[in-house]
Amino acid sequence: MKMSDSKIKDATLFELSALSRELRQEIFNLRLQQASSQLEKPARLRTLRKDVARVETRISQLRKKAA
Repeated sequence: MKMSDSKIKDATLFELSALSRELRQEIFNLRLQQASSQLEKPARLRTLRKDVARVETRISQLRKKAA
């Protein structure tokens, strides 16, 4: 997911918050798999962390714009 994706770019603050929660939940689940040595794609954790950062950046931009 890139910042230029319409999923992030055109989403509302509420939608972005929900997306952030979903991504964080997925990270949590992958960490549990990693702890039990069942994680198949370790690179997925890095990708998800970057996606969360992108979403949080867009949330900050929208909040700053609204203020």
